[in-house]
Formats: sequence, structure tokens, C-alpha cells
Amino acid sequence: MSTLFSPFPLRSLVLPNRIVISPMCQYSADHGQATAWHLLHLGHLALSGAAMLCLEATAVEPDGRITHGDLGLWDDATEAALVPVLAAIRQYSHTAVVVQLAHAGRKASSHLPWKGGQQVPLAQGGWLAHAPSALPQKDGELAPQALDATGLLRVRDAFVAAAWRSERLGIDGIELHAAHGYLLHQFLSPISNQRTDAYGGSLENRMRFPLEVFAAVRAAFPADKPVGIRVSASDWVDGGWDIAQTIAFAQALKKLGVDWIDVSSGGISPLQKIPLAAGYQVPFAQAVKEATGLPTMAVGLITDAQQAEDILASGQADMVALARAVLYDPRWPWHAAAKLGGTIQAPPQYWRSAPHGLNGIFGETVLGGR
Repeated sequence: MSTLFSPFPLRSLVLPNRIVISPMCQYSADHGQATAWHLLHLGHLALSGAAMLCLEATAVEPDGRITHGDLGLWDDATEAALVPVLAAIRQYSHTAVVVQLAHAGRKASSHLPWKGGQQVPLAQGGWLAHAPSALPQKDGELAPQALDATGLLRVRDAFVAAAWRSERLGIDGIELHAAHGYLLHQFLSPISNQRTDAYGGSLENRMRFPLEVFAAVRAAFPADKPVGIRVSASDWVDGGWDIAQTIAFAQALKKLGVDWIDVSSGGISPLQKIPLAAGYQVPFAQAVKEATGLPTMAVGLITDAQQAEDILASGQADMVALARAVLYDPRWPWHAAAKLGGTIQAPPQYWRSAPHGLNGIFGETVLGGR
């Protein structure tokens, strides 16, 4: 049996396969509210056969957006905008829907990527970013405001409120974004966190706020639903966050009941030097899994079905999360099932689409028809 197409439990949620669609920012929201683009984008990915679909990085407060087009979940309007999107998915798909709750920290107030992605000046509609320390992401940028005690409480409570809204929406799980140079990662990394209080300095102190946020979200979300986290296992910069610190963080999260570690890397500094290659981040997921026993997701240049199967069958990770590969080929799970002898969930409207001899990939016997 294919490991990729074997079930995997996450609390009361049982995934029928190990394929996850990663959160992918679309920068197409209107004041944080989902639009017709989200209905189209998420709707077609929900028909892919992947076991889990993770909504893009969803800001917990307006100042926590990367761009003005970021999806949000901070008030009744942003919550209501997701209702029709999720209703359409639920009507026609069995995929589990997870939301990635996020705060951009010092990487907030940026132009859309296809418009250069640079910081938007205050005079041109930008906003003041908040971070652990008053250190800009890049030279020449306006420095963020260092969060004080009141600000820390506000941000933590914003994550909790978004978790409550996620439950009202019927979301199946939550992933906290503590990777790619955004706020929770900024607290972890000594490159971006140069505080001298209880939230900076030692590894224990730098982990404190992300752990507080995780614990608060875990307590606010139903106990039978899973809560995971995405981390950057390495800053790819000397003196930055690394795999040893990632493992220590994962061990602390394990005590708080984390359900998975989604292991990515990078994003904290433009000085990073990343050696891109197929599956280049998989060893990080393997290291976390072996050190902690926690379920891990492997990400990063995983494009081939056999490659994904080998990662899981060898025990390097428990799930694979796809991003660009599934945008390029939205039926990647179908094709993987055909190659590996697996079965996949698909809407009956599509059952007749399989090439001759491959009807079995849908887990249904297609009888009759014209």
C-alpha cells in the first residue's frame, strides 16, 4: 500500500491521505475580506483530492497584514466573507479545511509582490509595523515599533479571537505561522529579537511569546480539533535561528499539545543563502520528527509523486505539503494516485474523467454511463 495514500489521524480528524495543500498568499482580499477570487482559487483546490487544504496566511489584526490585499479574520466582516467560500467547499468536497493564523510583524505594510513587494511609505497609505525590536527587515526601511506589554497582550488576544472565529466558521484545524520572517518567527530569531526583557536574549526568553500565543490558541479552540504550527528550521544566516533551536521549540510545543510541525525555513533576513534543491528542507522535518516524535510536514520543492512517497515511506515525515506544484497541476493528487496505485476522493461529476483503466483511482466503481 502507498504510504502517501494511507490515512493519518490528527485528534478527531482522520486524513484519508497524507497530501496537504500549503497556505499560499493570494493578496486578493478587500480590507481583509475574502473575494470571488478566493471562491475560485480555494474551490478548485478543494476538488484536488488532497486530504487537507490550508487557507493562506490570515492576519489576526489589520496591522498584521503583509499587504493591503491580505486575507484577515479580525472582525465580523472578515468572518462573514469566508462563509460562502467555506459553504461551497463543504457542499462539494470532503477535504479538511485548516486556517493559518498569522501576523506579519516588521514585514507588514508592503506592496503586492507583483508590484515589487517593497515597503509602502506611510504617506502612500502604508502603516507602522510592530515587531519584537525596532529593527527593520531591510536597510532603508522605516523601523517597526517594538511591542510593549500592552501590544503583546493585544496581539495574543487577536490570535485567540481569530481562533474563536475559526471555530464559528467550522474550520477543521488551525496552523500558527511562526516561519518565513513573520512576527512569531521574529521573536524566535536572535537576528530580529534584540529585546532585553523576559521576551528576548536567551532561547527560553525568545520562545516565550510564541509559546504563550500557541497555548492561548490551543485553549481557545475545541480540544478535539488539531492545532499545528509552521516553523522556519533555519534562518540560513550565521548566528540566526537553526535546527537545534527549532527542536528545542518543538519539544516545548509538544508539552502544550501541538499536533504537527510544518517544517519550512528562511525569511528572516535578505542576507539568507539558501541552497535550493529538490526536497532541500526534508532533512529538517526528519530531524524534528526523530528528536520529538511529533508528526511533521515536509515542504519545499516536492514535485513528484514517487519523491513524496519515498519521503513518507522512509519515515522522514508524516505528511507532504505542496504549494507551487499544486498550483501548476491542480490534479496532482489524482496523478499521484494513478502512479502509486492509490485511491482519491473526487466529486461524482468528475468520475468519468479518468483515462481508460484508471477508474479505480477515485475509490468508486463507475458503472453504466454513456
